[in-house]
Amino acid sequence: MPAFQPARYLSNPHLQTLWASFCRTPPQLQRQRERLWLEDGDFLDMDWHGPHDAEAPLVLLLHGLTGSSSSHYILGLQQQLAQRNWASVALNWRGCSGEPNLLPRGYHSGVSEDVLHVIRHLQAKRPLAPLYAVGYSLGGNVLLKYLGEQGADSGLQGAVAVSVPFRLDECAQRIDQGFSKIYQAHFMKELTAYVRDKQQLFARIGQNDHLLALQQLGPLTGMRTFWDFDGRFTAPLHGYADAADYYRRASSRFFLRRIETPTLLIQSEDDPFVFRHSLPQADELAPCIEFERHARGGHVGFIGGSLKQPEYYLEKRIPEWLTR
Repeated sequence: MPAFQPARYLSNPHLQTLWASFCRTPPQLQRQRERLWLEDGDFLDMDWHGPHDAEAPLVLLLHGLTGSSSSHYILGLQQQLAQRNWASVALNWRGCSGEPNLLPRGYHSGVSEDVLHVIRHLQAKRPLAPLYAVGYSLGGNVLLKYLGEQGADSGLQGAVAVSVPFRLDECAQRIDQGFSKIYQAHFMKELTAYVRDKQQLFARIGQNDHLLALQQLGPLTGMRTFWDFDGRFTAPLHGYADAADYYRRASSRFFLRRIETPTLLIQSEDDPFVFRHSLPQADELAPCIEFERHARGGHVGFIGGSLKQPEYYLEKRIPEWLTR
């Protein structure tokens, strides 16, 4: 596959990362929402698009941190898959579909048990459909962890992971440097709002036990870094001893050798969230993994063409690879 070439004037990694969020008009798709109830009493919302044919290939899409099924890269890929007569279903992680989820816990970079539940549901709903998955950033990390845990029993014919934070501890350090601190501040604002919205919901519906569980973890102030937030909220809410324990147990780099599903990794070496030394080496990859490294592309960017006629490399490359 030829190396990705960024659009003129978009060679900077930050422009690659930010351009589509600010300048792209997302595709307008007609989608059907399905709510999947989980065994713990919580729910996941999923947005379907494409053919209803029971045998049409089906792709599960997993968004990144503070994103949703309405993120531009999700909508763009759903549109392209439908043009090939492939169906797709975009998952919203807990609390990301426009309303807070119903438990103090939420989602995080290692929540592979929710992916397992969704895949089992999709297998039961469309048993004749070949099933694939694509994950971006946090979603890519979760997907790779899931693949490594399940081995030959993943239920997937193939998978793609884009702009993955392979080592969560090192990515937490990377995003606390230079211009990347701007992204960190954005994420801290969004993650704080995520917790605050749940606190307000629990207070409104009288779920005092849930409200107290969140309040006891500490205030929603004084958190500047991922280490701060993950230590105060993510780790204790999801069974980890502390942020370091969470990063160690949830980082997908430690699961790559155990993957048995054909998998494509797409990564840029100038990703402002990921150090180059955080990318896995060839001897860490299972034989079924194809690692596509590009010199440029930013974080979930990969915008080629021109500013007047942008080309979204991921929305061409991913369907091409899946249909091989």
